[in-house]
Amino acid sequence: MQTVEMTFRDGARPIDGYGPGAFRIAGEVHRGPLAVLPGGLMAWAGLHDLSIFADRAAEIDVLLVGLGATLVQPGADFLAERTRLEAAGIGVEFMVTPSACRTYNVLLAEGRRVAAALVPV
Repeated sequence: MQTVEMTFRDGARPIDGYGPGAFRIAGEVHRGPLAVLPGGLMAWAGLHDLSIFADRAAEIDVLLVGLGATLVQPGADFLAERTRLEAAGIGVEFMVTPSACRTYNVLLAEGRRVAAALVPV
């Protein structure tokens, strides 16, 4: 499992590491696709379901979508969801999962209102 080290404000839940099929967040291992939200974590159904982020639009400025180990072109369903999120005021960026984890930690350390939708590598 790759380890990411940074300094965070009180209460922040950094992504400590990622590896095959799992993430380590705030010292706990979580398996499968994951939604990292302000105030908590939850299992995530995948690219076809971004509604959990839209429901928290007032708490999120940026959503980082980690697409796995390789960058793939998201389907039409995802692009429609992205448009809906952007209309709600959430900037959406998609990238490979390792980059999403690192970027999430940087934005979190800056005190930004960030969330992540992560597909394991």
